[in-house]
Amino acid sequence: MALQHARPGEVVRVQPQGGSVQEARTETLIKTDDLEVIRLAAPAGKAIPTHQVPGEITLQCLEGVVELACGDVNRRLAAGELTYLSGATPHAVRAIEDASVLLTILLQHKTTQA
Repeated sequence: MALQHARPGEVVRVQPQGGSVQEARTETLIKTDDLEVIRLAAPAGKAIPTHQVPGEITLQCLEGVVELACGDVNRRLAAGELTYLSGATPHAVRAIEDASVLLTILLQHKTTQA
């Protein structure tokens, strides 16, 4: 069975999950050829190892606290904070507290021609 993603114009709830973060699952909310929006459920201590994606991304912390590692720089994101990374930037994420994060990935990126 295929996963259901939001259709154009459909309202998607991204409110904090409160005490249910421990039981919540990470889920893709929107997926098109150009865009992917994912709600990450991250119980305290959960880590996503260093990785990268070709397109630009945003990470918006909906609740809790996460640490974003980019090379030698670590930044904490708390509820209500947002950050942006350029495409192909290696990064890792670790939940400091139970957290939920809205991740947006631009899948189609422009390339320059020489």
